[in-house]
Amino acid sequence: MKNRWMLAPLAAITALSATHAFAAEELTVYSAFETDMLAKFKSGFEKANPDIKIKWVRDSTGIMTAKLLAEKDAPRADVVWGLAGSSMALLKENGILKPYSPKGLSDVRPSLVDPQSDKAWFGNDAFFNAVCYNEIVAKKLGLPKPETWQDLLKPEYQGHIAMPNPASSGTGYMQVSAWLQTMGDKAGWEYMTKLDKNIDHYTHSGSKPCVQAAQGEVAIGISMAIRGATLKSQGAPIDVIMPKGGVGWEAEAVGLVNANSAAAKRLVDWSISADANKLYNEFYPVVGRKSESKPVPNYPDVEKAMAKLDFSKMASSRKAVLKTWSEKFDSKSESKS
Repeated sequence: MKNRWMLAPLAAITALSATHAFAAEELTVYSAFETDMLAKFKSGFEKANPDIKIKWVRDSTGIMTAKLLAEKDAPRADVVWGLAGSSMALLKENGILKPYSPKGLSDVRPSLVDPQSDKAWFGNDAFFNAVCYNEIVAKKLGLPKPETWQDLLKPEYQGHIAMPNPASSGTGYMQVSAWLQTMGDKAGWEYMTKLDKNIDHYTHSGSKPCVQAAQGEVAIGISMAIRGATLKSQGAPIDVIMPKGGVGWEAEAVGLVNANSAAAKRLVDWSISADANKLYNEFYPVVGRKSESKPVPNYPDVEKAMAKLDFSKMASSRKAVLKTWSEKFDSKSESKS
């Protein structure tokens, strides 16, 4: 009996030590991935790396970018995973992202990778804008299907369009950038001024305008193509349109913040692996590894519609563009509360 009582504490201490020895390291990962993607990506990484756990901090691209810049002198993130290329370029410029050479980088499309020699961000996928058009609502209202961006300036669309606020949504900013870069600054701002007359409201989420179009709250949502494809696959009465003139797009990328963390580097390595790209391809047809890019149901032919964009210019002009946009159009934005 005496031996049994002596062994019990010893067994408890041994069990506690074993638990402590195998406790997983936690990484703080900042992201703008859509919320329905986070669990899948976390599960995929942790299955391959059971000694590391992900703690997500998620918000829209604009808000997440601002948060990272505000924390510049005392970074809280270990990795940024799932943020727009233009934001990543800005973070690198501010010294937040650290140069790194992840394993398997040669297998990633060069067009989705930091073009500078001291590379610090690496594309996981490319995401695109589209017009989500509710066919039932449009028929009731007598609204024709738009084929070009210029079509959306027609008076019959007044009050029937929603789009994201570019100051809080990367989806919004990349479309504003596409208009400015394809049309030129003067014509681009003139276009947005005319479009604003037909806008009912601006959202703070890139996917929300398409959700609102699918639910019939508006007839048209300038939004994320992937959200339109997903909603259409779920039975929403929408058409996902790539307007002529070039759609905005960006690389959704990963970058290292905590260069002293071996676990953070392993996450960056895994995020561009074939296994990770297979998961991205469940949502996006264009992923970092061309070998893993397969068609996605109801997703339009985006590669032919891509506007020619300069990510570095998008990063360097971001502050000025957003200041001008907010001064001109922010009065129609939804409340952030």
